Amino acid sequence: MTGVLVADGDRPREGGPGRKEVEVAVGVLVRGDGAFLLTSRPEGKVYAGYWEFPGGKVEAGETVEQALRRELIEEIGVEIGAVHPWRVERVDYPHALVRLNFCKVYEWTGELHMHEGQQCSWETLPVKVQPVLPGTVPVLKWFAEERGFAGATHAG
Repeated sequence: MTGVLVADGDRPREGGPGRKEVEVAVGVLVRGDGAFLLTSRPEGKVYAGYWEFPGGKVEAGETVEQALRRELIEEIGVEIGAVHPWRVERVDYPHALVRLNFCKVYEWTGELHMHEGQQCSWETLPVKVQPVLPGTVPVLKWFAEERGFAGATHAG
């Protein structure tokens, strides 16, 4: 993990300099053909309409894996198989300081069902959906590095 990615740095931060970091479990679902799942943030949430990898807050007493399993059932209706911790990124959003625990998932059961009214899209590089949440951009860069796509992280 490196430093902190600052999103919308021109906007004031809620909670001041001593605010608590929010632990988040993020699922990077990857199909056999290499496509990965992005979902849009639902109406009523901060950054509504932005595209991200599904997941959510780690609750007290939960591990990242437990939170990811719970969140993906709640959000997109699938039960996941093995969880492969991948990378961690800290992002300072105006509304929250988050620690994103990205985990790759290659196996799941159930049909995708967007329980929060969000949209979903299976993407490859460069991604077609826009706008992409700032915390998602590093993951696209990591995929580009792994797959040999220099600079081809998102459409623009």
